[in-house]
Amino acid sequence: MVSADSLRPVQMRPLSIDGVWEFTPKLRPDDRGVFLESFKGSVLEEAIGHEFTLQQMNISVSRVGTVRGVHFALVPPGQAKYVQCFSGRILDVVVDIRVGSPTFGQWDAVELDDESRKGLYIAEGLGHAFCALSDSATVGYLCSTPYSPGREFGIHPLDPALDLPWPSGAESVLSEKDAAAPTLGEAKASGLLPTMAECEAFAATT
Repeated sequence: MVSADSLRPVQMRPLSIDGVWEFTPKLRPDDRGVFLESFKGSVLEEAIGHEFTLQQMNISVSRVGTVRGVHFALVPPGQAKYVQCFSGRILDVVVDIRVGSPTFGQWDAVELDDESRKGLYIAEGLGHAFCALSDSATVGYLCSTPYSPGREFGIHPLDPALDLPWPSGAESVLSEKDAAAPTLGEAKASGLLPTMAECEAFAATT
């Protein structure tokens, strides 16, 4: 008997941080190449329990050792993301920066690449970063809200308290903005971080 899960175009599983889901598409190779459904709105909405409204798509190209993040947006409305690696390979990291969350300050990581074609959904209020593991990596982000510079901030990706698993460590290539970002503790003390209550209240309205 064929199970319903085996017929899904995309398999899904939650990560250790609430609001983060990994999606693995079913690859259909043939002598021409491969076909897949890299994003399926109905499958994503089944997992997260509400509609994902696409407002913007971003693409970044990074050389090996580049770290982008840890980035987040103020809630409400925040910015949910669906992240994929179109070429190359990255280590994608999600940090729980929601004050009052039982996993505050913890992180989870998944490798995304151009072979498995996995995607990662990251809910509003979470911090997101990645490191390019291949010579070049092209990453796409489907975003629930447009870019809003006055509402988007960062945490230093080399914050020793977070101890994120970057393979290049202190040799990571950072932008000036990311290198000047506060630590998680500094951001919390300044009142910059979203709270779990704010995130839950916003999620209830979506």
